[in-house]
Amino acid sequence: MILVQLIYGGSNVLMKLSLQEGLNQIVFVVYRHVLAMVLVGPFAYMLERKQRPSLSFSIAAKIFALASLGTTIHLNMFYAGLAYTSATVGCALSNVIPAFTFLVAVLLRMEKLNIRSTRGQAKVVGTLLCLGGSLIFTFWKGGYLYKGFLEKPLIDGFNAESVGKIQHVKENWIKGSVLILTSYTAWSAWLILQAVISKVYPAPLSLTTMVCFSASLQSSFLALFFARNPSSWKLEWNLELLTIVYFVSVFFHISYL
Repeated sequence: MILVQLIYGGSNVLMKLSLQEGLNQIVFVVYRHVLAMVLVGPFAYMLERKQRPSLSFSIAAKIFALASLGTTIHLNMFYAGLAYTSATVGCALSNVIPAFTFLVAVLLRMEKLNIRSTRGQAKVVGTLLCLGGSLIFTFWKGGYLYKGFLEKPLIDGFNAESVGKIQHVKENWIKGSVLILTSYTAWSAWLILQAVISKVYPAPLSLTTMVCFSASLQSSFLALFFARNPSSWKLEWNLELLTIVYFVSVFFHISYL
């Protein structure tokens, strides 16, 4: 798990640099999942032929919803927010995921909360620490909390002089944080739904392949409206191609493990 977090940290840095170089986030999501599907698919076919259950309409609909939450909504919102903030903020705010997941699980009655028990109290304290720590790390100003948005945050994602106006930096910082938090809300819902689907479809590689296929279709549909420039789809030997290859490799290995 520590290795996974290090890999995700590196991916955020690469993605931030690629976005600054002009990489279209929707095009990236399409390429990432098409290549991941091609890579994972053969392994899923060879290793899970016997354990793969039949695919019903109900399961297919859940997989489509899973791709919508964990990929189409989460990734596109996250990369949009990352373009406005920094890789450090993206990683810092990821600490809200356990808290959001716990809250959603309690609301759906998938998790029981007994506030009188030591375990229940620990869950509440842990949730508050996750939320509070993420927000403090992101919005801390100078000597005290929420001093105002006229000064640079603790995590410097912008150069005010190059942007020209500090007000513009402020708006981008807030907008980016909101987008990232929204993406993590979708990710938390994805974790809940994934637990449900894994019980009725216990074939992780096949499930990953179908999620990639659904995500590719959904993001391709979005690209019809937001990525119609043909030059956005052109791949060259540069940082953008390295980022796509890195993400596909990471996606495959994490899925397999």
